[in-house]
Amino acid sequence: MPGRTPRKSTDSASAQLADFKVGVDNVIFSVDTAQNRLLVLLVMRHEDPFVGQWSLPGTLVRQGESLEDAAYRVLSEKIRVENLYLEQLYTFGGPNRDPREATHSFGIRYLTVSYFALVRLAEAELIADGVSGIAWYPLKQVPPLAFDHNQILEYGYRRLRNKLEYSPVAFEVLPELFTLSDLYQLYTTILGEFSDYSNFRSRLLKLGFLHDTGVKVSRGAGRPASLYRFDAEAFAPYKDKPMVFI
Repeated sequence: MPGRTPRKSTDSASAQLADFKVGVDNVIFSVDTAQNRLLVLLVMRHEDPFVGQWSLPGTLVRQGESLEDAAYRVLSEKIRVENLYLEQLYTFGGPNRDPREATHSFGIRYLTVSYFALVRLAEAELIADGVSGIAWYPLKQVPPLAFDHNQILEYGYRRLRNKLEYSPVAFEVLPELFTLSDLYQLYTTILGEFSDYSNFRSRLLKLGFLHDTGVKVSRGAGRPASLYRFDAEAFAPYKDKPMVFI
């Protein structure tokens, strides 16, 4: 079976190495449990290129600054939240992804290393000092974004959906005590309808990493519901196994 046809080599004397500028862009998700909406943090650009257009929070990396420090720096300017955990997502570095490449005569390329996080909406304070245009956007209502940020956002959403299947990321946005209905609502908000509630509840309780506190809460006219707490120690044996939750 024939393999992939190799590209023609370029004469080493005439080949020009790319000169890179490196940025970071952050895909920060949260969940509006009151309205069953998955949200993403967007900011308005105030300079060219794409001035006046929404984008993911991002920045170019400074001299002597690590990628992770740059990612945390730009977020600290946009949002206040305790225990923010950023996970590196993917590197986007295709040619012509940034219009500024065309303004340089020496082949400067712009690549970005993207990061991903999920935060609690109630604990995330947006910083508006000196900034007009920063908002949580429902994922289903995101407008065309600057650069290739719609592609980065789509990649981040796929990562979030995958993480829900095998990691306890959902418990990072739930309060410490929650009902199984709260947990199910969170999953359906992000994944859509994937399983009926009875099967979801039965599977989770069999796995044994949800601790029933013995406390019940009344909501509406239905029967009081039990409050649970996530048991990280009991979850440890499952952390490297796929499809833990669903």
